Amino acid sequence: MTYSRIIGTGGYLPEKILTNADLEKLVDTSDQWIFERTGIRSRHLAAEDQDTCDLAEQAARRALTAAQCDVHQLDLIIVATTTPDRVFPSTACLLQARLGNHGAMAFDVQAVCSGFLYALSIADKFIKTGSVRRALIVGAEIFSRLLDWTDRSTCVLFGDGAGAVVVEASAEQGILSSHLHADGAYKDLLTVPATVTQGRLNGDGFTKMQGNEVFKFAVRALSQVVEEALAANQLDQSAIDWLVPHQANIRIIAATAKKLKLPMEKVVVTVSGHGNTSAASVPLALDVAVRDGRIQRGQMLLLEAVGGGFTWGAVLVKF
Repeated sequence: MTYSRIIGTGGYLPEKILTNADLEKLVDTSDQWIFERTGIRSRHLAAEDQDTCDLAEQAARRALTAAQCDVHQLDLIIVATTTPDRVFPSTACLLQARLGNHGAMAFDVQAVCSGFLYALSIADKFIKTGSVRRALIVGAEIFSRLLDWTDRSTCVLFGDGAGAVVVEASAEQGILSSHLHADGAYKDLLTVPATVTQGRLNGDGFTKMQGNEVFKFAVRALSQVVEEALAANQLDQSAIDWLVPHQANIRIIAATAKKLKLPMEKVVVTVSGHGNTSAASVPLALDVAVRDGRIQRGQMLLLEAVGGGFTWGAVLVKF
């Protein structure tokens, strides 16, 4: 049987850092209020002349280097993003040109914070069918450009960044299963409601969120989908070496871990340093834990995320 196996990871955070103390000057908030409710201390913001492809390129190049993979060996490039640089072509095509690849499939996936898991699952399916040998999957966001900086319910939560993995076909176990879901009935709980019409933004282009409802749904959905992934592979929680969750809010992460009876020592947490980076969140956390040595080859990882839509999912990986 052919598996898809992660052979390299990469991450990138823009240089500019916005701390909670900086936010105190913009909105009625405090470092204590933000940290107690979210676990966030700071977030990174893209420079005015940076675009999503710039962030994606940095993370992609680092992942390719870690994988010792030449860009010309790629058969598939997927970028998960909520903040594409153009209406079209896709950011994946823009990234492909930057990297110097010609001919590989390239397209974007839009599932907000779950986007990376959706993209990873798609690449896994292509590899398992034999139509793709190597794939680059990137989650990249400049979410700060969707924020109203006078709205403390949203502006304190998000940041910019990119994370990437290179996946290749292997006889060794890698991605064991993926479990993806969506329910558009919750579309108004977390949304940017604007559209582009006749070349102009039509409606409100800022992020709107009903925080309490999002929190309750996230904890319930993530607990269920993680249990679904374990059951599908006839495993229990003791088999998991590391939970690599979407880095949205420390309370959601802790509540999910508690429901699954997983100690926080087995959870990768990076939210304090970059906030919610949407589709970049999971690959950024994965890259940090790989590079600092926590995650080792042969360990079992459970990746999970929930995002606007609502979309949610989990991917079980033998690293």
